[in-house]
Amino acid sequence: MRRILSLLVGVAALAATTVDARELRVAPGAPPAHPSNSYMYQKLAEFLPEVSGGKLTAQVLGPEVVTLGQMKDALQSQLVEVGNLLPLYFPADLPNMSLAGELALSGREPHAMAAAMTEYIVTCETCQQELKKFGVVYLGSGSSDVYALLTTKPVHNAEDVKGLRLRSGGAPFSRWAENFGAVPANIGVGDTFESMSQGVIDGSMASIGDLLSFRLVELVKSITLVPLGTYHATSDFTVANPAWESLSVDERKQLATAANMANVVFTQRWGYDMAAEAKAAAEKAGIEFIEPDAAFAEASQDFAEADKETAAKVSQERFGFADAAERVARFSSLVEKWNGIVKDAKGDPDAITARLDEEIWSKVDFATYGM
Repeated sequence: MRRILSLLVGVAALAATTVDARELRVAPGAPPAHPSNSYMYQKLAEFLPEVSGGKLTAQVLGPEVVTLGQMKDALQSQLVEVGNLLPLYFPADLPNMSLAGELALSGREPHAMAAAMTEYIVTCETCQQELKKFGVVYLGSGSSDVYALLTTKPVHNAEDVKGLRLRSGGAPFSRWAENFGAVPANIGVGDTFESMSQGVIDGSMASIGDLLSFRLVELVKSITLVPLGTYHATSDFTVANPAWESLSVDERKQLATAANMANVVFTQRWGYDMAAEAKAAAEKAGIEFIEPDAAFAEASQDFAEADKETAAKVSQERFGFADAAERVARFSSLVEKWNGIVKDAKGDPDAITARLDEEIWSKVDFATYGM
């Protein structure tokens, strides 16, 4: 009888915990094979109960419910309470984030780029104002590996790029392509396989991880390792304002803590581990790896440096930022700062997570942040 009573008490306690738990509807907008799903949102679902003592949980909604292109509407309608928002999809709504995204070509260290983006947005007053107007709260960014050229034709030098139709993930990549005589194509990453298989494009300026995430390993013939920067203009965990306001101060901090942990896991996966796995898969598939000739590599690096000035000019003209040059300089200084921190941490994800908390999140007042 005592054992049965003990079991009943345990079941009742479990039921009470389940009832008390706040389940958040969260959406990565990407398929399970992509790390933003498997290593970002699935990790959030794992970390949330741990850091909140079971008071916060997450229901992950797949891309069959909400895609990346639908994320804005999903968040604003509250179909989704926490979503993976890509600011470059909505540049007019999020100009500060778009400005940081315009500096994609300078990215060389994924963890540093993700951290610089996070500190820039969290500590920028006008950034926070535009997010509030948009109806969301920002909880950090992640980053891809350094982009390369994934093509159906070999590219050894600048001459080989001319005339190629290349998928572009944003304006800076398009500027790079046009500078070298290629034709950028604004195609959603999920449509890359079909476009390449039909000959609509000759390749993609992309993460090598796309070989696995989007099956490009079946189509790509060569990979040219000319560094094209990183995709770091992300808002990995974007919380709809009503959901944020419904959380207690402690719950907001717990959600931010879980998001910070998951952001680093995601960047480690997308920026480093998956790139290594994709390279191994490419070698097995017989894909040729090409080191660009010295002149091409130097010209690409020079263009990336000069493009910072272009990014400032574009941001001033498009978004009316009179101080665009100062904003670019601030972001660049944060990249330099975090390059040093990541180097000191020897790339250890746990150490980087701790430094992000120390440098950024520990200084946030969650009673007022996002309000």
